[in-house]
Amino acid sequence: MRIATWNVNSITARLPRLLAWLESSGTDVLCVQETKCAEDAFPFEALRELGYESAVNATGRWNGVALLSRVGLDDVVKGLPGGPDYEDGQEPRAISATCGGVRVWSVYVPNGREVGHDHYTYKLRWLEALRDAVTADAEGERPFAVLGDYNIAPTDEDVFDPAVFEGATHVTPAERAALAALRDIGLSDVVPRPLKYDRPYTYWDYRQLCFPKNKGMRIDLVYGNAPFAKAKRDAFVDREERKGKGASDHAPVVVDLDV
Repeated sequence: MRIATWNVNSITARLPRLLAWLESSGTDVLCVQETKCAEDAFPFEALRELGYESAVNATGRWNGVALLSRVGLDDVVKGLPGGPDYEDGQEPRAISATCGGVRVWSVYVPNGREVGHDHYTYKLRWLEALRDAVTADAEGERPFAVLGDYNIAPTDEDVFDPAVFEGATHVTPAERAALAALRDIGLSDVVPRPLKYDRPYTYWDYRQLCFPKNKGMRIDLVYGNAPFAKAKRDAFVDREERKGKGASDHAPVVVDLDV
C-alpha cells in the first residue's frame, strides 16, 4: 500500500497536478492539507473518476483537510476530538479514517504565526489535544499514522539555516517538545533523515528562489506506531512535484507499506 501526505495549498488551483500525480504515482491513500475550499466545492467527482473516495473537513477558508482512498474509507471522524477552538470555533484541521486496514489521520497543525501570539498558544494546545486523541490508536496493534503538515521542523538539521529561524515559530523548544510528546505515546518519525539525498526538505517558500536554492524546511511528517513502522518498505519526498508552473510550495511525502 502506498500512503502519502501533501499540503496542496488550494485543491482548486492544484487539481490538474493532483489528478496527474495520483495517476502516475500509484498512491492508494492521500492525506491532503490546506484545501482552501468549502466541502460543497470539493472535486469529489473528478477524484471518483480515478477511483478515489473522498472524506473532507473544510469550510472554504484558509484551512481544510481531506482523505482520498482507493482501498476503502471507513469510520470517518471529522475534526479533532477535544480540540481547542480559535476565534469562531474549531478550525477544520483534522480528519481520520480507516483505509485498507490502516488507520490514518490527515492533520494541518496551526502555524503559530509568531512566538507569543494567541495563535502560538493555540498551536501548543492543539498539539496537546492531538496527543490525547491519538494515544489509544498509537498503542494499538493496528497500523496507525498521523500524516500532514505539522508546521514544525523536528531538529535544526530540518531547516536550511537555523540562524534564519532563530526566535521564530516552527523551531522553538516548546513546539519540538510537543513532537517529543507524540513520540512518547508510541509514535515515531517514519520518514527520518537521511533519505536518498541530502537535505530532504518538504516545503520551500515561493519567494526569493527558495526552491532552486534549496532553502527549505522539513515540516510535512509521518508519525506512525510500531506496526506501521514495521510495515514500512520505503519512504521518500517527491521533490519533482515541487517543480514547474503551478506547483504547491510543499512536496508530497510518500510511504510504501507491506500490509
